[in-house]
Amino acid sequence: MRGLDSGPRGLTEAEAAARLVRFGPHGMPSRDTESWPRLFARGLREPFTAVLLCLGLVSAVVSAWGTACVILSLVTVSCVLRASGESRADRSLAGLRRLVAETATVVRRADDGVPPALRDIPVGELVPGDVVRLGPGDLVPADVRLLRANGLTVRQAALTGESAAVAKHPADTPDTAYEAGRADDERQDRERDRDHEAARQGVFGQRRLCFQGSSVVTGSGTAVVLATGARTRFAAAHGDPPGGRNGSRGRAAGAVDRSVASISSVLVRFMLLTPPLVLTANAALRGRGLETLPFAVAVAVGLTPEMLPVIVSTSLARSASLLARTRGVIVKRLSALHDLGAVDVLCLDKTGTLTQDRPVVERAVDALGADDPEVLRLAAVNAWWTLQLAEPPTPDALDGALLEAADADGAGREPAAAGARHEAAGGVGRAHAEVAGAYDGVAALPFDPRRRIATAVVRHPRRVGVHTLVVKGAAEEVLRRCDLAQDERDALLGRAAERADEGLRVLAVATADRPARRRGWTPADERGLIFRGFVTFRDTLAPTAAEALRQLGGGGVSVKVLTGDHPGTAVRACRDLGLEPGEVRTAYELAGLPDAELAATVRRTTVFARCAPEDKARIIAALRADGHTVGFLGDGVNDLPALRTADVGIAPRDAVDVARESADVVLADKDLAAIDHAVTAGRRSTVTVATYLRVTLSSNLGNVVAMLAAGLALPFLPMLPAQVLAQNLCFDAAQLSFAHDRPHPDALRRPASLRPRRFLRFITGFGLLNAVADLATFAVLALALRGPDAIDDAAAFHSGWFTENLTTQALAMLLLRTTPSRSPGTTGSRVTPPMAGRPPRAVGAAAGALALAGLLIPLTPLGALLGMIPLPPVYYGLLATVLAFYAAALTVARRRYERRS
Repeated sequence: MRGLDSGPRGLTEAEAAARLVRFGPHGMPSRDTESWPRLFARGLREPFTAVLLCLGLVSAVVSAWGTACVILSLVTVSCVLRASGESRADRSLAGLRRLVAETATVVRRADDGVPPALRDIPVGELVPGDVVRLGPGDLVPADVRLLRANGLTVRQAALTGESAAVAKHPADTPDTAYEAGRADDERQDRERDRDHEAARQGVFGQRRLCFQGSSVVTGSGTAVVLATGARTRFAAAHGDPPGGRNGSRGRAAGAVDRSVASISSVLVRFMLLTPPLVLTANAALRGRGLETLPFAVAVAVGLTPEMLPVIVSTSLARSASLLARTRGVIVKRLSALHDLGAVDVLCLDKTGTLTQDRPVVERAVDALGADDPEVLRLAAVNAWWTLQLAEPPTPDALDGALLEAADADGAGREPAAAGARHEAAGGVGRAHAEVAGAYDGVAALPFDPRRRIATAVVRHPRRVGVHTLVVKGAAEEVLRRCDLAQDERDALLGRAAERADEGLRVLAVATADRPARRRGWTPADERGLIFRGFVTFRDTLAPTAAEALRQLGGGGVSVKVLTGDHPGTAVRACRDLGLEPGEVRTAYELAGLPDAELAATVRRTTVFARCAPEDKARIIAALRADGHTVGFLGDGVNDLPALRTADVGIAPRDAVDVARESADVVLADKDLAAIDHAVTAGRRSTVTVATYLRVTLSSNLGNVVAMLAAGLALPFLPMLPAQVLAQNLCFDAAQLSFAHDRPHPDALRRPASLRPRRFLRFITGFGLLNAVADLATFAVLALALRGPDAIDDAAAFHSGWFTENLTTQALAMLLLRTTPSRSPGTTGSRVTPPMAGRPPRAVGAAAGALALAGLLIPLTPLGALLGMIPLPPVYYGLLATVLAFYAAALTVARRRYERRS
């Protein structure tokens, strides 16, 4: 208090105003939403987009205005789509912002000579040194140090991941009377366990401190504010760790992005080499000069998958929009959908995802382990009257579960006089007549986190002059107060430990009869008890979790549970949901493992318990280093390191503000089913992109190889720049249909990722096959135009090759499209014959239109404008033969590729 220049009477208004100026308003820092122009400019950094921009500028320099306009239009459309999608996601996320706390109760004085008074102020006006009051249900408004506490428990799952409430008390005010009543060895063991747990949690384990982002569950307290604004632990999470990633912006490239970049780098090098290679070869062999520059640029553009940015942006935007409309899923970073499609490991917490963090009664048993409804009834009596008689009432999740179970067991009806108080206390369960009516409440000693028990003193109507103490709480505390032999006590403790190891929470129940009296009841009366039995609780399972886990597992996504809870609790939840937990490890066991051994351990482990934030991040980093694509679902400040380490960070809408901003994907609810749908959408987009690249690059590569060969063999350019441009326009327009493609369901059953080497082998092999078909056109033209010298007619050659190029590309669209269950160049599925699925209308219609354009354009005035002429009918018959052989060869090569794969 001296260090803060404050005192128990709080600050004066003048002091608070001066500190507000000095420290600034107490608020959460937030990242500025990027402007639309900045999002547009960032799209220009995509590899193909940048190359296209350069080629467009070169075309403009050499006055090839048509080529320049088309290329720059493609660049503009791509960047507009990408920027619009990310801007829409930013606006949606801004609508989800919620205040951490709106008001705080402080002790303030008008002046030095005026007594202090309680008042509610906006949380933004809190300053260090303010004295605040905390009560049940309050959000801790800042980082504070407790001065006084009465049965105070705080839930800080958003900070540590622990679902259970944590007891808080001023460290320098121990309960000496209570401590004196303990056996020395037992007290030392318990304190050692608490110290170990506090050390594991770091500063969050210090019991005298409470932090912004946590909430009060029971009890009350008075505390002094230590830090506000950006100086709180909660706000510090907004800052990026050293070498970390700035939320969803600046995140390292995902698996699919890295693969596309690898493929792009090879193609970009080849594209940049093409113009000088064409210029040099034509100058050396044909004596042509700079007049071939437009042709060289056109050839380079012909190799470029110009529509890739448009296809990627359109498919991602459509998938993201569909997810937002139908599933309430907001994709903040569009490329995260590709990463979701490649995810093969999903890491998540247990609480709120697999379970609802709402306990239910599993069994009530007597001392011998037999079911005993009387034990449940007594526990419900304790829960009801401690709720009714406590000041203030402090409802507890376990008490609610007891009352609900007693109600379901036919325990009676709720008295009307107590109903209003019951509702005001939070509506905990509705136990009825036999719980509330069979006994009259006399007094209550509410649950104390130091004693770890609660006691209700009741009077039975038919037992005059007798008061009954009904005690429930932690097994070791209740049994220590019972009249039992040591071996009996040890046996019961062992039974309770077994239930805890099975993932159940255990409460012990005991009673004692005492003569009725008027004076008050104290903890000293909680002795000489008769043990009645145990009540065990399990977590309520999330209703959609079991089916979602089955779907994810069937889709090739393995789920790993990273929790701060007890190992047994996590194992129990997994088994109840049908997820085999296998080998279970705690964070303590992983702490000293070297990286190589850690990678092997995380590969075979499903459940990781007692995880601190840094443990989760280390496990995810090890999985990524082992070659996995990892998604992580988190909602608290403690999850930030893991959210930023994973390939895809996922957070629910009601996550803490900083977690939502750091995530790539925001869910309407913490629901695994929504993640399964998002994964499927990501796979659909990735398969669509793979299909486009496979068709486009194999066709383009074949055309470029044939064009370069023809350019050196012919006395004229194989195609005029305008004709190359028109061909590219037709092919690009047709390929827009891939953005509306519906991949075969089998292609979506496994994680979708690109393998660059395998992909490049595919497009090289099928590209050369396409080049053979192109070169076969030479022979067709010679026969159709009667004589080998006829191909010296440039206009006829241009017309014949233009038609052949577009028709072979239309065939490639149909035969290399992903009707199969494995897209060549992707992992996770298997190729089936092309007729296994019918192309969707969009792709089929586009391929038909492309072939029709190739046949008709040379016959139209547009063909004449481009320098083409009609060809004799015999040419089309011979072309049909070439196309038939090409289709057969394509099918055979594809099946052979499948067998080799």
